[in-house]
Amino acid sequence: MSYQRQRVYVAILDALNGVGGIASRDKIKSIIAEDETSGISYEDVYDPVTSRSGNEYVPFNFDFNFGIRELAMLGYIEQFKRGADIVLTEKGRTANYTHVPSKAEQTLIAQYWHDHSKVNKAKQTATEQVKTADKQALVTAEDGIVDDDDSEDEWRTLLLAQLKQFSPKKFESFARLLISKMGVSIDSKMGKVMSGDHGIDGFGYFESDDFRTSRVAIQAKRYTDSAVSEPEIDKFKGAMDGFSAEYGIFITTTYFTPKAKEKAVKGNRSVTLIDGRRITDLVEQFRLHIEPVQTYHLDDYYYEED
Repeated sequence: MSYQRQRVYVAILDALNGVGGIASRDKIKSIIAEDETSGISYEDVYDPVTSRSGNEYVPFNFDFNFGIRELAMLGYIEQFKRGADIVLTEKGRTANYTHVPSKAEQTLIAQYWHDHSKVNKAKQTATEQVKTADKQALVTAEDGIVDDDDSEDEWRTLLLAQLKQFSPKKFESFARLLISKMGVSIDSKMGKVMSGDHGIDGFGYFESDDFRTSRVAIQAKRYTDSAVSEPEIDKFKGAMDGFSAEYGIFITTTYFTPKAKEKAVKGNRSVTLIDGRRITDLVEQFRLHIEPVQTYHLDDYYYEED
């Protein structure tokens, strides 16, 4: 099913209120994706599509960026800077925002984008004059707005796309490498043990700060679109019994169903779940086969309105 453009004001405000009024963009998106009452699915938030020019992009980011900018303009959240957390204002914490935006606010939004388009035209003109072969569009052909935070995160979309093309064997190897970076010592003899439908993809040991060593079972599933469901967690927990594992780590390129999440924390042995988005966070944290690139952008000071 193709993505349908939508307003996300209430979802953003609900997410922020739920975590005390301050959160990063990634955290807000994560909360929206996992909230069954938001009306916005995990696929809506994270799944990329291919543009007419052949580039992949995440359409939800357009609606999210529009929503963030408009909420800031209306005073529900503080004015923000690139890379900074999003913060609720007093209005955002106390207002009844079920029907945001009101008719009066819709008028303010329309005027805001009218004024913004003048500055944007100046930016486009300046960019065209530079004749840079690898320039990024400020307003895309898909009628969306790309913020700097999303431009810097394009590598995450590319990373997941590449991981989904790995062979199962290579993804299992990647999972063991990533988890070893997290502090788990992989057992060289039991690192990969297959036993029909009750196999595991890795086994190791984790030593906590109090010098207690725990046995860790690892499961890796390279999916392109399917979610990991409750029965798969059940099978993994059964496999953990065969290795006397105290806890498990289940890593996938997609995501986990709500029932799977419930099953993961039930019983005496819990399973840590790492979905596609969390993989990208861990790859960034441990600098796993990635290279940071520093760049700069010009703010609106350098662009004059017509």
